[in-house]
Amino acid sequence: MSISKVRAGELLALVGAACVIVSLLVPYYEGPTTGTLTVWDTFGPAAALLLAAAAAGLCLFAATLTERSTALPVAATVWGIPLGLAGVISAIVRLLERPDHASAVCSGAWLALAGTLAILAGALQAIRDEQRSRYTPTSPAPRPRPNGGDANGGGAL
Repeated sequence: MSISKVRAGELLALVGAACVIVSLLVPYYEGPTTGTLTVWDTFGPAAALLLAAAAAGLCLFAATLTERSTALPVAATVWGIPLGLAGVISAIVRLLERPDHASAVCSGAWLALAGTLAILAGALQAIRDEQRSRYTPTSPAPRPRPNGGDANGGGAL
């Protein structure tokens, strides 16, 4: 486990996942007759997609942190893009479609949108920045020309 393998994309996905997890605990909607409603009060497919996006962000970070090869982190990054996009779409739907008698959108819905956007941006940055090393490989010194023979470097047969 090496923290030096974690780059900006993975950190952004981790921050996004934390925002989505916090958004699950704060109110999403407010209404005069219903009071405040959390995501658990109005659970549906959009909330399940938010959970999937948060899991993808956490998986992206954990795979990069713990794996020795690049296979699993790349796979987690590739899966993080469609799950992050699905999370963004579901967060927008939750902002636009309010449950019955809800008159205002609270901070939870906005925090979920910011978190899913961060997960998507982090996954895109991680896939763009995928490389084996930060350092350029050294190139060896050229071999000296062989002595004698013709101009092509070959000797007489």
